[in-house]
Amino acid sequence: MKQQQLQNGYSARLSRRILLFWCFFIGIGAVGGSLCMFIDPTGKTFGMDAFFEGFKNLPFYDVYSGLFENLIFPGISLLIVNGISNLLAAVLLLKKKHIGIVLGMVFGITLMLWIIIQFVIFPLNVMSITYFIFGIAQFITGYVCLVRTTQEGYQVSRNTYFNIKNRSDTLVVYFSRVGYTKKLAYDKADELHAELYEIQPKEQTKGVSGFWWCGRYGMHRWTMPINECKKELGRYKKVVICTPVWVFSLASPVRQFCKEEKGKIKHVEYVINHFEYISWKGVAKEMDRLLGIKGENIVSVTTHMGKVKRVHPVI
Repeated sequence: MKQQQLQNGYSARLSRRILLFWCFFIGIGAVGGSLCMFIDPTGKTFGMDAFFEGFKNLPFYDVYSGLFENLIFPGISLLIVNGISNLLAAVLLLKKKHIGIVLGMVFGITLMLWIIIQFVIFPLNVMSITYFIFGIAQFITGYVCLVRTTQEGYQVSRNTYFNIKNRSDTLVVYFSRVGYTKKLAYDKADELHAELYEIQPKEQTKGVSGFWWCGRYGMHRWTMPINECKKELGRYKKVVICTPVWVFSLASPVRQFCKEEKGKIKHVEYVINHFEYISWKGVAKEMDRLLGIKGENIVSVTTHMGKVKRVHPVI
């Protein structure tokens, strides 16, 4: 768990720094562009007078053409939409405010929308394409930072669960790559006064590289090599399997576990953890088939950014 915390922490700090760069870079550039428009509203000094012809391509231009007789209004718009906004996000990021991450991500979308307007009114050009790519990069960086920061603070400690047993007639089995399903498994084991068992894959599953490697397994619906289970599953009255969903299917380590332990479990229940607002009956049916037994109670849990948003029965 310590290694996972270090990986998540490093990834969160790196993505935050990159997002800070984008916010400063785009914000300062927008402020500079708007200042040029204020200094010379005719645009001739800085070669911006070609903008006026492009403005005529805006929808309903005749209605508000007065706003574009000079560059004051476009300058104010640029300053507010891409300048002050990004610099505000940068300040919040420096103060380590969570809202700074959210705003940095949102302003990447704002920049893309701004450039889309440029695509409408001006001929296709390298500058607009480049800044559209910058907007994509800012949004992706913000999203990664948001996810990794959430994961960094979403770790589970056994010391906070007092009802989990070392010996019980109920076993909760789980696999968790970043900690979301682990939290559900610990909650379930605490509720049932059960034992816990974590499926340990032999492949790399942690960090950014693990995300892509696991995605490869999930996309092909492969099994993933795991360490041999040391539990005697036949002695438990009930086994609860907690699994995430990978690329719309059963997580590969859990698929391998079910395959290896077929016929050994007397009674089984499932907790299926995923992102989408659907029940994932197919995942439950696959586990039934692999285990050779029908799940008696199946719960589908929707988790967004580490928070359980919706829990509902599959059947």
